[in-house]
Amino acid sequence: MTTNPTRAGRREWTALAVLMLPLLLVSMDVSVLYFAIPQISADLDPSGTQQLWIFDIYGFVLAGLLMTMGSLGDRVGRRRLLLIGAVAFGAASLLAAYAHTAETLIAARAVLGIGGATLMPSTMALVRTMFTDPVQRAKAIGLWSGVMTAGVALGSVMSGVLVEHFWWGSVFLVNLPAMVLLLVLGPLLLPESKDPSPGRFDLLSVPLSMAAVLPVVYGLKELPSEGWNVRYVVSITVGLLFAALFVHRQRTSAAPMISPALFRGHGFSPALVLNTLSAFGMMGSAYFTTQYLQSVLGKSALEAALWSLLPSVLIGAAAPVTTLLVQRGVQRAHVVTAGFAVAAGGYGLLTLAGTDSLWLVLAASGVLAVGIVVVMSQLTDLALSSAPVERAGSASSLLETGTEFGGALGMAVLGSIGTAVYRHGVPADAPAAAQETLGGALAVAAGLPGRAGDALATAAREAFTDGMRGAATAGALLLLGAAALAARGLRNIRVRPETRPEGSEDDKDAGQADSLSPSGV
Repeated sequence: MTTNPTRAGRREWTALAVLMLPLLLVSMDVSVLYFAIPQISADLDPSGTQQLWIFDIYGFVLAGLLMTMGSLGDRVGRRRLLLIGAVAFGAASLLAAYAHTAETLIAARAVLGIGGATLMPSTMALVRTMFTDPVQRAKAIGLWSGVMTAGVALGSVMSGVLVEHFWWGSVFLVNLPAMVLLLVLGPLLLPESKDPSPGRFDLLSVPLSMAAVLPVVYGLKELPSEGWNVRYVVSITVGLLFAALFVHRQRTSAAPMISPALFRGHGFSPALVLNTLSAFGMMGSAYFTTQYLQSVLGKSALEAALWSLLPSVLIGAAAPVTTLLVQRGVQRAHVVTAGFAVAAGGYGLLTLAGTDSLWLVLAASGVLAVGIVVVMSQLTDLALSSAPVERAGSASSLLETGTEFGGALGMAVLGSIGTAVYRHGVPADAPAAAQETLGGALAVAAGLPGRAGDALATAAREAFTDGMRGAATAGALLLLGAAALAARGLRNIRVRPETRPEGSEDDKDAGQADSLSPSGV
């Protein structure tokens, strides 16, 4: 005999608030060093290569371990892995804050990546576990998506404020109170959940997954700035070969790390593909808008970060409104299609930008972000609803790995388009450094006398804006294609309401939660 899903009560919503803290900090750590790096360079004197690794090692380790940690959480328990990750993240934050050498800081950032890889899929999987009612789960996932998107924008601003008033290590110390709070409240509020029959853990899949993800992400991240260098093309090719080996291993292993059964869930595969495309659109635009604010409009780094917060205001309303529409009977396929169309409209606005279009660029960024958050919140809900609850960690990790791939691919493809247009627009007799990047052109222009320097700077800014418009055109076309794909691919997908055996542990936990809040939320 089965019962309908139990509505979450005050305990679950309080637990969600606790989960949002580590999620916010993990997403902020992607951009938290933007303003701290000058002080770090002065104190630790890293080489150019070491400075790049200080920036990049966190994201690389995070991307490479997401699938491993998602699968591990399904086996050992998502709450347990979350708390272990909180300890690692807190300890690494303390080590990073007081690092006396570049090598120590790089190692600490790597451990932060490991901790982040345990925290992100665990938080999403626990949301799937705690919120069994489809309406409440959609609300919770909408909040999850909004917090994660806002974290990247907030990271750079928080970095600027802290570095202005304290020393660079303070950008890491802010992690500690949230991790302590998670360690105290997590065991009290969060349910433990895991796959009751996970099978053995496939150790060979761990290096295979990392060998598949890391070379591809590395190559894609370097292409926009370095161009189609043979080294990066080889890196991507090697990663794709290992990806083929990883997929073969999952299809033939008796106990795969990522079960192929996940992809047989009604709606999981389309959600994964479309979510990757949405990340493509989001990160592809960020590559240009951040440079536009600083190098075209001449804003300082902190000013640019503060201006970039304005589009985030719209994000807060996007997910709740979307959830309300779905609750009132609007089909998910229509909502996702509309979200992609809105995001394409954001790119359309960006094609109208000139070299002095602050408000237009901010409006375009806001419209694009709203569309993407609408899409991601619905696709995340669809993917997690389609996946068996015992594989929620693996499902979450696949979604987040797809987001990493999509973001890197967006920066590579749209960045390459913008760079090609830029190089065509810069005067042919300009120095090589000016023909490579806008930053290089402005540096060269600063050393030229009078009108010659002004002319080069003006030409470079116009060329960059032309490149941004060209990339925006490509982004709009891609998102319109994604809208058509969503309209077709999600048309007949319906997620059945969950049922669970009466008297199960989850029912008991939910009953205790409802006793705290009889009417639910």
